[in-house]
Amino acid sequence: MNPAEQTLVSFLLPEGILDYFEILKVAKESKELQIFLEEKNIAPSGYGITELESKGFLPEVSIQDFPIRGQKVALRIK
Repeated sequence: MNPAEQTLVSFLLPEGILDYFEILKVAKESKELQIFLEEKNIAPSGYGITELESKGFLPEVSIQDFPIRGQKVALRIK
C-alpha cells in the first residue's frame, strides 16, 4: 500500500488497527462493506521470533464498525 492509500485507510479504520493487522481484501455485499484483516506476525517487545511458539489462531471474528457513506461496515478479523 502506498503512503497516500495508507493515510486514507487509517482515517476509515479504528485508530492503530493497521499497526497490528493488514488488509487482506475488501468485499461489498448488498449494503455492507466487509474488510478482511489478518494479524501481523510481530513478536512482543523483549522476545525474538525464534523464542516464541505458535499455539494456532482463534476463529475469525466479525465486528460491526461505523457506517461509511451509508454502507454498513463489518471488520472480519483473524
